[in-house]
Amino acid sequence: MLRVFQNDILDPKRFVITMELVPGREPAGRSVDVIKVMAADAFADGRISAVSITDNPGGNPALSPDVIGSEIFKVGMDVIVHFTCRDTNRIGMESRALQLSMMGMKNILALTGDYMGRGFAGQGAPVFDLDSVTLLVMLRLLGERIQQAGDPDVFFAGCAVSPFKSRAGEAFAQYAKLCRKKTAGAKFAITQLGYDVGKFKELLEVQRRFRIDLPTLGSVYVLTPGSARIMNAGKVPGAEVSDELLNQVIREWQDKKHGRALAIERAARLGAVLKGLGYRGIHIAGVHRGFELVGQILDRMAQIGDHWQDLIDDIAPTQYMDRRPAGGKTADSSAGRSRDGNISFLGRAHFCFLKAAHDRFFNSDAALAPVLRLIARRVSKWPAGRLLVQSLEDPIKALLLDCKRCGDCAIQHVAFLCPESQCPKHIRNGACGGSRNGFCEVFPERKCVWFRAWERWSDAGSLEEMASQCIPPRLWELDGTSSWLNYHLQRDHQSASGEVLQACRATDCRIDPDIPL
Repeated sequence: MLRVFQNDILDPKRFVITMELVPGREPAGRSVDVIKVMAADAFADGRISAVSITDNPGGNPALSPDVIGSEIFKVGMDVIVHFTCRDTNRIGMESRALQLSMMGMKNILALTGDYMGRGFAGQGAPVFDLDSVTLLVMLRLLGERIQQAGDPDVFFAGCAVSPFKSRAGEAFAQYAKLCRKKTAGAKFAITQLGYDVGKFKELLEVQRRFRIDLPTLGSVYVLTPGSARIMNAGKVPGAEVSDELLNQVIREWQDKKHGRALAIERAARLGAVLKGLGYRGIHIAGVHRGFELVGQILDRMAQIGDHWQDLIDDIAPTQYMDRRPAGGKTADSSAGRSRDGNISFLGRAHFCFLKAAHDRFFNSDAALAPVLRLIARRVSKWPAGRLLVQSLEDPIKALLLDCKRCGDCAIQHVAFLCPESQCPKHIRNGACGGSRNGFCEVFPERKCVWFRAWERWSDAGSLEEMASQCIPPRLWELDGTSSWLNYHLQRDHQSASGEVLQACRATDCRIDPDIPL
């Protein structure tokens, strides 16, 4: 009989256990056999609601989660397929979703995805045509179409969230995006990896304050010296292992048998604490050789679960530098400067100038809007008119924004910073999970554009802009054209995205900008 993850996680009386499987690069052989055996053992054990299967983790090629998932699904174990936006455009993603629907695998973890690793003949080209929020919208709308065609089961899509951030601005950006994910259609959430009970508590409090009613699984990772070093170095985006915890794990594993026993104990204690705190379940990862270790973790959790409050201090202590309010103003700051970053005079002037220009010239409610719309209609009829507009627009935007001439400008959604030139993943709906100490996952020498956006919205007292509605994806048919004309001719994503735009406008998220982080 098929175990149904959706039924389990929507049952408030059930504590859900899921397990992560990581395919390798081989289409057959020992690595594939191990995954199949682990899934079969998990099904026989009876305590696992579903196994999740990663999608080219780290941006490196691996066996498709769809094909190995279909093999596991046939034996009765429910499957959560990781679905990233890194490798294919929106056409490929829709095609893949239809394939998964036909195969009966409709539990999907929607992810923006890590940046590109190395594959055949070198690094692959990053796609990121959608982000996790617009992927969730696509799955929701596609599910409605499938249902209208006679299939009663729609996609049951979830999302990830990374609360383990060192800066209040980073954390707020994660929670604001979680709000957007919920309104875009997410039905459950899974946290990133970390051993910090303070941040796990914070996530639950944020969900309550932001009114994000989303069943959430806390990740429990079995740490070895190798995995701890990788996470400590920031090579697993969004995961966190402190220097103190890394050194402790290295000492423990000087005797491998002793280290393995303590890794099981640490995972069991975190699982028991997460259950006691009120998480809907746990997501066990870092197990690669057999199900036996997972069984030992669950057995130990059952033994110590009643004493979870006594175990809280055993979880690695919080070492994050910023625990002040995320609302953007200190108690004694009448100027309202952001405390978590260093917004400069030029940065504030840049924001204020572009916001004022946008409100006056690119606002449908502005007094000039009818006149500008009429001018745009007339100018756009003639090649010389279009050339004249672009000869004015391109130098200005190149100077102020490092504009890439996408023709579908989204700077107003990112505090008047360009997501095309400033974000290697081109995300229009909020920060990915990969930033570290406020800096970009891909270009660590520069600040994450969404951290900079937080600084600006925080300074302006308008943090609600980071969660209000979802933003439709870029319209590629406008590439290289004038975004000024496209706005006034109602061709850009703010007017012409059809059902996606309507789906985004139909959702909203209420955030509390003064929640302490």
